[in-house]
Amino acid sequence: MNINVYTESTPNPATMKFLVNKLLLNGSVDYPTKESAEASPFAKELYKFNFVNGVFFASNFVTVTKTEDAEWADIEPILKEFVKGATEAELRVKDVVVDENTAFEGTETEIKIQQILHDYVRPAVEQDGGAISYRSFENGIVTVELRGSCSGCPSSTYTLKAGIESLLKRMVPEVTEVVSEAL
Repeated sequence: MNINVYTESTPNPATMKFLVNKLLLNGSVDYPTKESAEASPFAKELYKFNFVNGVFFASNFVTVTKTEDAEWADIEPILKEFVKGATEAELRVKDVVVDENTAFEGTETEIKIQQILHDYVRPAVEQDGGAISYRSFENGIVTVELRGSCSGCPSSTYTLKAGIESLLKRMVPEVTEVVSEAL
């Protein structure tokens, strides 16, 4: 199979999506630090570049966060070539395969919140090179975790409040607020 790689900018100017025409993994996995990448041969190799400051994988893309001093114009071609080679060599995203099932747990309201996040919010967030995970629902407050390009993105607060919070309030009347858990 001939691997093609193309890039897309994300709302976070420090991150870029590198998309390939092959499934890299089912689900998503975040390697926000070099140390966390030990379980991923692919991410471990990316962190060997001194301008890489974060790595996130989902379905057919890897989102790379760059260091402040790096310029996309300089590093994008290097990363594009690396992602192409790593994909062709079938470098693994994860050493251990974890079942990424979508079984939701909790009360009827919690299950409804998780289903909405999975069906409506997750695809939109993944389009921007990120991921969202449900953490909890207590006293009307939904806590989520944003990863990938969403972590530290200047527009993530707006996305959280204007997008996710308004959607959940509209679809689940028990929701009063949505907050993001700090990593």
